[in-house]
Amino acid sequence: MNDPNRPQTDNERYRATVLIPRLLTEQGMAHWRRYAVAFVLMAISAGCTAFSAYLIGDVINQAYVHRNLPGIILLGGITAALFSVKGLATYGHNVVLSQIGNRIVANNQRAVFAKLLNEGIAFFSNRHSTEFIARLTAGAAAATQVINLLVVSVGRDLLSLIGLVIVMVVQDPLMSFFSFVVAPPAFFVLRKLVRRIYAIARSQFDGSARIIETLQETLQGIRIVKAFTLEDKMRERFDANVASVERDANKMARVSHRASPLMESLGGCAIAIAITYGGYRVIETGATPGQFFSFITAFLLAYEPAKRLARLNMELNSALVGVRVLFEVLDSPPTERPDSDRPDLKVKSARLTFDDVHFGYHAEESVLRGMSFTAEPGLLTALVGPSGGGKSTVFNLILHFYEARGGRIAIDGQDITAVSRRSLRQHIAYVGQDVFLFRGTIRENIAFGKPGATEDEIIAAAKGAYAHDFITTFPRGYDTPVGEHGLQLSGGQRQRVAIARALIKNAPIILLDEATAALDSESELQVREAMEHLCQGRTTLAIAHRLHTVSHADRIYVVEDGKALESGRHDELLRQDGRYAAFYRLQLKEQERTQPAAAIATGN
Repeated sequence: MNDPNRPQTDNERYRATVLIPRLLTEQGMAHWRRYAVAFVLMAISAGCTAFSAYLIGDVINQAYVHRNLPGIILLGGITAALFSVKGLATYGHNVVLSQIGNRIVANNQRAVFAKLLNEGIAFFSNRHSTEFIARLTAGAAAATQVINLLVVSVGRDLLSLIGLVIVMVVQDPLMSFFSFVVAPPAFFVLRKLVRRIYAIARSQFDGSARIIETLQETLQGIRIVKAFTLEDKMRERFDANVASVERDANKMARVSHRASPLMESLGGCAIAIAITYGGYRVIETGATPGQFFSFITAFLLAYEPAKRLARLNMELNSALVGVRVLFEVLDSPPTERPDSDRPDLKVKSARLTFDDVHFGYHAEESVLRGMSFTAEPGLLTALVGPSGGGKSTVFNLILHFYEARGGRIAIDGQDITAVSRRSLRQHIAYVGQDVFLFRGTIRENIAFGKPGATEDEIIAAAKGAYAHDFITTFPRGYDTPVGEHGLQLSGGQRQRVAIARALIKNAPIILLDEATAALDSESELQVREAMEHLCQGRTTLAIAHRLHTVSHADRIYVVEDGKALESGRHDELLRQDGRYAAFYRLQLKEQERTQPAAAIATGN
């Protein structure tokens, strides 16, 4: 006995008997008026089909029994009118259903995208981006496919079948009964195939996602692919994924068409019985040939909609795979809880403090173990130390990408977990080592820092980031496309566009995550000048691996093993002769070793 309080498993939650009613109520009912219009048009089309089958009997009788030419001409005109009306009705319901379907697809795509935007960073860390691409495309379209299958099956196929069966019963009730004795065995065979089709369809979806994944990774990492001569390796991986999908597609073809020979054989037997019995009635009992031909015409016309209805369950289960992957995203509990009801952050001096903060990305690990420090207003505070010490985690927590396990992070005394994330992030400008530029123009990428920014504001930000000069050297200036991920620009140019994007935001808190690490000396100098302009009068927190880039900082914290072990200015930390001094001497030795090698390489 089912316990109503027992939580449902995924298979129970997403079985066909649950998904179909949900689709109809949540998405279909929103368009019920237009579906009603399409249904009426399909009913008209079905009526025209049935009436045409009925009229064929009168045509035969008028021609061969009564030899009435005017009657034949009248029936011909009526038939032409019926087919014209049927054509218009078919056109109308196809257009209406397509428009409704396009709206449902668009709404589902918007819903999935909005859901993803409201998820936390942790939600994406364990998933590949191609999974969401596949769910967005396949899932959104599948919802429309399922609803349209149901509407068309009822409105077109079922009504056509009902009308044609009425014609058959009117012409010969006994022969109608014997004609449909083939239906039960056909439905029994099709029912056994449904579960197999669902499993294959799910495997096809997973394989298609892997194809997209391999393609995306190859294109995004094409430089690595070329540099490490991975062409053959990526080709093998892609070919294996394609072959897997091909095998599943072949399985689907075999299984979904496995019932066709039986159905065609049973249909042929039914037609043979009808022809034999109908011919017997015309020859032996004196029945009119029109009655016989009308019945046969109706039976032949009814065969296709009956076959489509018999296959409906298989097609529905195949399409429901896409509906399930759509709802799995929409139904997943939010990983970043809505907090719009929380008060906005009120920034006065922008004093940032960490007080005994503990955090780990996984339950069994600890990245921060009592992190405490203060970034004073209007000053540059630097975090230095070995990789893995927790520096980038500090930025993740400041931006509230993750929740701290313990301790307190405050801005001007306000706990950042007590204010809305949106207001918090609006007061922070971030410039990272791996600059991400959106596909579009330089102007658009700078304006992302302040939607609705004027042309003067964009140019002023570019000048402040020392980007205006190189931008104006391009033939299209600020309208120059940056390409995917900004690859049409050099590393230094991308970095300065990112600084301009942060500058135009005019945020009181600046986070700099090793923003010059990947640049050459000339580009680094230009970017450092741009960053100095960006940080004027703002609370700035910078992560640095190369200590000379933050030697001018107002306060430096040495972060190691999740704690701030030392703090002070550059010269003070050197005099302490602790971890900072050890790091500094180590980097000096590395520079001494690399300088002779660089001199040899340049021939000096």
